[in-house]
Amino acid sequence: MNEFPDRLRRLRESMRPVRSMTVTSQLMGLHPDMLRRYERGEVEPSMDALYKIADYYGVSTDYLLGRTDNPAVNR
Repeated sequence: MNEFPDRLRRLRESMRPVRSMTVTSQLMGLHPDMLRRYERGEVEPSMDALYKIADYYGVSTDYLLGRTDNPAVNR
């Protein structure tokens, strides 16, 4: 999960309009403090949180985890 904090931060910062971590966490359905903790690498997300983050940004969980550089979701 070494890539996860960096990819998460870059995705959040690339969104327009830029939202605070607290607002973004709430929109994802996560505790307001969790996004900050994920971006700092303090904690790893649960599978449920990982799915919520991937769905919110429209990327694959494999991309978030650094298993691929292709953010596309294969459905």
